[in-house]
Amino acid sequence: MSKTGSSANRQIARAAGTVMLAFAFSQIAGLLRRILVAQAFGAYAELDAFIAANRVSETLFNLVAGGALGSAFIPTFTGFLAKEDKRSAWKLASAVANLVFLIISLLAVLAAIFAPQIVRYALAPGFSADPAQFALTVSLLRIQLVASILFGLSGLVMGILNSHQVFLIPALTPSMYQFGMIFGVLVLSPSMGIYGLAYGVVVGAFFHLLLQIPILIKQKGTYTFTLGLGNAAVGEVIRLMGPRLLGVAVVQLNFWVNTWLASRMEKGSVAGIEFGFALMLMAQVAIAQSIATAAMPTFAAQYALGKLDDMRASLAASLRGVLLLSVPATVGLMMLRVPLVTALYQRGEFDSRSTALVAWALLWYAAGLVGHSVVEILARAFYALHDTKTPVLVGAAAMSLNVVFSFGFSALFTRLGWLPHGGLALANSLATALEMVGLMVLMRRRLKGLNGTSVVRGFGQAALAALGMGITLAWWMQAQAESAAWLVALGGIALGGAAYVLGVWVLKVPEIKSLLRAASRMAGRYLNVV
Repeated sequence: MSKTGSSANRQIARAAGTVMLAFAFSQIAGLLRRILVAQAFGAYAELDAFIAANRVSETLFNLVAGGALGSAFIPTFTGFLAKEDKRSAWKLASAVANLVFLIISLLAVLAAIFAPQIVRYALAPGFSADPAQFALTVSLLRIQLVASILFGLSGLVMGILNSHQVFLIPALTPSMYQFGMIFGVLVLSPSMGIYGLAYGVVVGAFFHLLLQIPILIKQKGTYTFTLGLGNAAVGEVIRLMGPRLLGVAVVQLNFWVNTWLASRMEKGSVAGIEFGFALMLMAQVAIAQSIATAAMPTFAAQYALGKLDDMRASLAASLRGVLLLSVPATVGLMMLRVPLVTALYQRGEFDSRSTALVAWALLWYAAGLVGHSVVEILARAFYALHDTKTPVLVGAAAMSLNVVFSFGFSALFTRLGWLPHGGLALANSLATALEMVGLMVLMRRRLKGLNGTSVVRGFGQAALAALGMGITLAWWMQAQAESAAWLVALGGIALGGAAYVLGVWVLKVPEIKSLLRAASRMAGRYLNVV
């Protein structure tokens, strides 16, 4: 590997470390929010209504200004910055910001007008059997639409800052959203009920955007009141965004199908899959999104400069890192699911029934953690190559299968006497695994190799170390069968983590040695200061 490639890998590692810490903070805030929400509302009808209503505003954001826009905007914007053409870069950013605001605002107004029809026919038909829950869902939906507009602008600002190699502040913005919801449940909900949580979503979205404004101003960009009609760069963003938009739409369709099906299941099933998926996503965000967010600008720059060998090496290193972290996380989540959910959520309105619903969903969602993590990295690599078509087509095919799997597995689970919402989680995990395999094969062809031996070795080492971790956890849970849930969960995390670290050290995994050297240097600097 060239010196520039090695330097790029170190840059990704440093940025990923920063982003991972910020994401971890945001995930802790999100966990605190879910604990408070669970305590206040439990996995029952009111929370089902809130989660279903939130799906609409979240869909609008993701379709117009979420991952679809970021994956198309960052490579184009970064290309201008790499060529030191700041004027064109900021004209592009201004045009895209204006388009995002206008489009999301229009869609939000339409969604507010047709909210009853959306809930009755497309979102949660099962709620129609309960007029009170149906009316509540419609009202909550309309309140939360304001957040989609704020998130749209904030998502674009995140792309601008990431393109400038600014990662910390954008990575902290999700915590602002969580704090807004915490404010809603603690301050507003005592007097407003579930409506307080909905208004907390709007408050959180406002601070999600506000936190980034000062650092955006420091970039000294120039805003232009334009829609970019005739601007070739805007056309390029739209061209790149088109295929990715299809992929996002298919993913959102899966969420809608899950909500549609879960609304017809036992009350609390919507909340069950939401809380279960969120726990899996906590690990995925901390592991994969941090690395992917930090790596994408580097991938894009390497491609722009024609350094495909360096990109291949950087991608392989990123995949190894993701596998070494996601494999043990999968084992831990699956084995510790019940004590973990019990320790985190079971209090107040969240009873043992609620725990069973969430833990069952988590079991099947955790099986897909590796797939979700690897897909995150591979998709960003394709976007850096200015290829949004390939991951979208693969993702659309996988998520189309997900819809079929959702109907099939939920019916199968029902016949087996199992809670059917677990089938929705299994469908997601299986479809994502197929997506991972497809993207891996196609990326290997695209880059004429993927340092596959290194990646496969990393997976094998992670699997062997995780096996030892699993044996340790099985012993621990049997020995502590009568102990408090918090002790089983925390002790399991500590013992399992120690067993895994010991395993990768015995297997001489290079990354663990680098980590230990970095920790040693940090400790040395600290001792010198003291």
